[in-house]
Amino acid sequence: MFLLFSLIKESCLFALSALRDNRTRTFLSLLGVSIGIMTIISVFSAVDTLRNNLEESVRKIGSRTLFIQKWPWDGGPDFPWWKYVNRPEPKYEDYEAVNKRMTTASEVAFQIDISNSTAKYGNNSASNVTVSANTHNIAQVLNLEIVDGRYFSEQESRSAGPVTILGATVAEGLFPKESPVGKYISLLGRKVLVVGVLKKEGAGMLINTSNDDMAFIPFTLARNIVNYENYGPSILVDVKSGYSLEEAESELTGIMRSVRRLSPQREADFSINKTTLITAQLDQLFVVVNLAGFCIGIFSILVGGFGIANIMFVSVKERTALIGIQKALGAKQFFILSQFLIESVLLCLIGGAVGLGVVFGLAQLVQMLADMTIIVSVKMVVITTILSTAIGLIAGIVPALNAAKMDPVEAIRS
Repeated sequence: MFLLFSLIKESCLFALSALRDNRTRTFLSLLGVSIGIMTIISVFSAVDTLRNNLEESVRKIGSRTLFIQKWPWDGGPDFPWWKYVNRPEPKYEDYEAVNKRMTTASEVAFQIDISNSTAKYGNNSASNVTVSANTHNIAQVLNLEIVDGRYFSEQESRSAGPVTILGATVAEGLFPKESPVGKYISLLGRKVLVVGVLKKEGAGMLINTSNDDMAFIPFTLARNIVNYENYGPSILVDVKSGYSLEEAESELTGIMRSVRRLSPQREADFSINKTTLITAQLDQLFVVVNLAGFCIGIFSILVGGFGIANIMFVSVKERTALIGIQKALGAKQFFILSQFLIESVLLCLIGGAVGLGVVFGLAQLVQMLADMTIIVSVKMVVITTILSTAIGLIAGIVPALNAAKMDPVEAIRS
């Protein structure tokens, strides 16, 4: 065993000496492997980053929330819209029945969104504001985080109080140099009191799940201003932690069919949507994206591997006489084989480390410039190490075998 370790140690020192003595060739070899490793890690990191941002957008909607709506979310190119176009919109009476009878829900809320609204304060205005009119408990369902002021009270919700909570972007546009809380603004043709400001979230990648461009008002206030059925109302059901989404969905289906007096033979005239419908479509998408990324990365790695193999053949050719001398002095085939294999593996490992370092540096640069978190996981480091070692072994095995099998007399004579 000691002899084996001694041989490996000598082989490592010999390989390092060979790499140091041929700096230009080593640099060119490292460049090919580094670009290959950098490409495959960059592709997978980009995919992981995209997946994380998309899933974060979905989580903002609510991973344990059911949505009763007219239209289903699982559409596609063959979406049968004619089956749903004549469905009734969810009504406030439906919400009251669900809120009263639902046992698997922690919170039930009613919501409409009035898009393309304008908010004004003095000479300042904010356009393309989405006014979200909700029942009081929407704060618990959506986990609204208020950084200034408060949420409107239950009494304000019931009495159609003229109050609003502004998203961060709307608040910055209307009040660039002062706090909005306690000020009156014009919204939907009414004067409303700003009682709170939400935490800034940033835009979502999948869909616009950010509250930055929104203004929240009590549903009772909006019902006095617009016909709420024209704005795609939704009933939001937040499921209790002790129940699964399937259990809650089954109970909710029964309640809605009972409320709308649908016989067992009739098809439901409502849709129960959940974020798993979106995540299932994302999983299918990322299977294809990961496969494409893997193919791109493998071709990049192969290019680097061919470069290493070529360099190793050249290295064996240059050191043929030295190999003959070593074998004449008693060097075993294992020693000759190991020194070339170790040289090849070291080249790939160093190249992989350089490629990984470049990816980490670019990730930090993008994070600073674009304020976007780039994911380079530990899994990528492990994959880099395994890939680099495998490429080194594959690229160096044939040249190393050729060197190990040389006849010492013929090698010295060359």
